[in-house]
Amino acid sequence: MTSTHPDTPALHADAVRTLTDWRPAEQEQDQLRRDYLAHLDEQPEGLYRACLPAHITASAAVVDPAAGRVLLTLHPKVGMWLQMGGHCEPGDPTLAAAALREAVEESGIPDLTLLTADGVPVPAKLDRHQVRCTGKDRPENTHLDVQYIALAPAGAQALISEESLDLRWFDYDHLPELTDHSVRDLVARARQLTG
Repeated sequence: MTSTHPDTPALHADAVRTLTDWRPAEQEQDQLRRDYLAHLDEQPEGLYRACLPAHITASAAVVDPAAGRVLLTLHPKVGMWLQMGGHCEPGDPTLAAAALREAVEESGIPDLTLLTADGVPVPAKLDRHQVRCTGKDRPENTHLDVQYIALAPAGAQALISEESLDLRWFDYDHLPELTDHSVRDLVARARQLTG
């Protein structure tokens, strides 16, 4: 397949490196990691929305550890409270940069930083889910989401974007009902990893 995005080789190589280097302890997460790597091996364009029936996406739970809170967006298409995130774009130099870009755009907080290990941003978890990102009258496709933790400065003020119906901070122990197990698990991991 010919690459239609000039930055695809660099972003693709970064995604492969990120998923190769990241070694989760849980067997289910490691299986997802291997599935994502197989997808990237088969799909040179596997990081972009046009790659169907599945593509890699990047997201981040925006947390304010000092206040013990997480910022969630009420997604207009899904109708649930989710972490910030979305599709990779041709200008994204790395998978982590895509997650950070989405987090900044959707939160309105310009000075977010991703949680790192040895100075390198690392995923917190992976989540595979079905969506209709190509339109409600189109078949579902699969998001292979790579999820990070974005640290907000203490007391950060969020600013809602047009991509959201609502945007709110929630205490770790009082997440809204309209969240799924994946969001709850990501928030629990963020809480654990940020102490």
